[in-house]
Amino acid sequence: MNTNQDKQDKKQIYNFNKLQKRLRRNVGNAIADFNMIEEGDKVMVCLSGGKDSYALLDILLNLRHNAPVHFDIVAVNLDQKQPGFPEHVLPQYLESIGVDYKIVEENTYGIVKEKIPEGKTTCSLCSRLRRGILYRTATELGATKIALGHHRDDMLETLFLNMFYGGKMKSMPPKLVSDDGKHVVIRPLAYCKEKDLIKYADAKQFPIIPCNLCGSQPNLQRQVIKEMLQTWDRQYPGRIETMFSALQNVTASHLCDPRLFDFKNIRQGSTLAGIEGDIAFDKEEMPNATTTFTPDDDSLILVKEVS
Repeated sequence: MNTNQDKQDKKQIYNFNKLQKRLRRNVGNAIADFNMIEEGDKVMVCLSGGKDSYALLDILLNLRHNAPVHFDIVAVNLDQKQPGFPEHVLPQYLESIGVDYKIVEENTYGIVKEKIPEGKTTCSLCSRLRRGILYRTATELGATKIALGHHRDDMLETLFLNMFYGGKMKSMPPKLVSDDGKHVVIRPLAYCKEKDLIKYADAKQFPIIPCNLCGSQPNLQRQVIKEMLQTWDRQYPGRIETMFSALQNVTASHLCDPRLFDFKNIRQGSTLAGIEGDIAFDKEEMPNATTTFTPDDDSLILVKEVS
């Protein structure tokens, strides 16, 4: 009897169960906090073949069994006709787990390669084409919600991208409505760490399909931001959690956007209640720079619990 092997197996099972529980809880909390899924919804899960969308589909299928509301799920993949794309992988996987699905075939790869000069970033055009096709597909399927696999790290990367390169303080919202009001997009992985999703995909052995269109582009601005955040995460554990918490703790009166706050009409005698009041001169409570955090500490997992 191999006692050491048994111990390792038990530890692996324990760690996976803990990881799975944490991800399911994070997704459940995000759905509840932003009212992402309601009674009778038909949720179209956009499946790219990457780790995040696989995890999203897997977790939503599991949560559906115990959800307080009834909702349906349909998986949709956009086959963009990239050279060498393994067309059989996703249908085989989706049939093996018994989920309704639709494969949409559109040669967006050819359009992007035709329109974008060699060496230029293809992301903006590719994303616009995908968005239009997915909106059209949602209408055809009667889907009431479109679920995307963006996670917490994606949202933070987008925040810094917009700040550094676009001059805007804007991120990916966990829930949004399309410009024409016909579609609601949700991001149920909004509270999930990319590190957890990588571990989950590895444990579940999802048949990952790499994106040869955008993933292979060197020197992408998003990759620069990702590396910056990963460096911070290694050097200052807990910083990423604090930054994401800041996305949910905004004080408009202490920024500089007159569209969000009526600075012009502040005069002597004006009063502002709560966090919008005169707290700018209060000493902020900052954690000690040497404070350490346990990466898997559940108190850091739920964003709303981070103080």
